[in-house]
Amino acid sequence: MTTINIADAAIYVGTYKKYNEGSLGGKWLKLSDYADKKEFYKACKKLHKDEQDPEYMFQDYENIPESLINESWISDRFFEVRDAIENMGENLKEPFMIWCNNGCGDLSKEDIDDLISAFESEYIGEYDSEEDYARELIEQRDDLTDFAKQYFDYEAYATDLFCGDYWSNGRYIFQNP
Repeated sequence: MTTINIADAAIYVGTYKKYNEGSLGGKWLKLSDYADKKEFYKACKKLHKDEQDPEYMFQDYENIPESLINESWISDRFFEVRDAIENMGENLKEPFMIWCNNGCGDLSKEDIDDLISAFESEYIGEYDSEEDYARELIEQRDDLTDFAKQYFDYEAYATDLFCGDYWSNGRYIFQNP
């Protein structure tokens, strides 16, 4: 699964009229060049100034969550979501998008600040494997001797942890709500 980098969001903007006439005439617009939806649509209008009342067609897009765009519209929330994600720490952006894409939050409906807060309470961190996380949990325990830890079955413990309390994408660890 490719991770979305919302900072690199771009849309290929054409029009339905041109498309119906057999033309894919349009241009890629980088959404980082626009502060808000109004400014973006102003650029679309300038791009297709050869049409009196152009009906924009977003023929392709990159780095935009599917819940925030389709062929004929971009969500009013896109720029708010983009700006909030851009204000997150660099090491949190990718796991946040993975968390959202796994059904933990709906960018199109939920308040972005509430989503970020929920993510922060469920995100554990980045690990090489689920077993590495299980190993860290055991190493933090004071009630086990080094002798006991050398015989501990970390793989089985990790399996148990990730059957209920935690989930992972193989790199990032999250606590189930």
